Amino acid sequence: MVEDDRRAIGIGAMTGTHRGAEPRWLTEPEQQAWRAYLRGSRMLMEAMDKDLAPYGMSLSEYEIVSMLSEQPERQLRMSELAAIIVQSRSRLTHTATRLEQRGWVTRRPYPGDKRGVLLTLTDEGFAKVVETAPVHLSTVRRFLIDQLSPAEFVALGTAMAQVRRGLVGYVADVGPPGPGGLRDWQA
Repeated sequence: MVEDDRRAIGIGAMTGTHRGAEPRWLTEPEQQAWRAYLRGSRMLMEAMDKDLAPYGMSLSEYEIVSMLSEQPERQLRMSELAAIIVQSRSRLTHTATRLEQRGWVTRRPYPGDKRGVLLTLTDEGFAKVVETAPVHLSTVRRFLIDQLSPAEFVALGTAMAQVRRGLVGYVADVGPPGPGGLRDWQA
């Protein structure tokens, strides 16, 4: 679509431009790369969900229990966990309710803070992580890592670390998640 066509149909007003500023339209190569990223990332998430489904788990549930499995005593304050996995507190609360009903986590008041909630991975939940981790790893390797050269994968990590740094202050960020985290990607 050419710029005149975009203006004529009012796309500028719908693109989230701030206070009437003229939008910086994507070039054709930028548009292709952006759409490839969107579709590829969505398809990757769908593949991970699909491969975890036979184990009664979604990717968002796996992310929660796997992050808990890496914490001391397999527990974390829910507000900290929400920030690490970049989920709203209410969404994490709904997911934690499902995990609790399955017996994979428990919730209790955070010691010394009546408003805080401590989420703890149970032995049954840890066993589920042990069971599903190879499936998750296989999916990540097959559909992401093995599709890229080592240099491309490093470039992807470097690029996403830069994107993340650009979002600090705009969305929640609590630093590198887990051992090693993004340290290797940060400049």
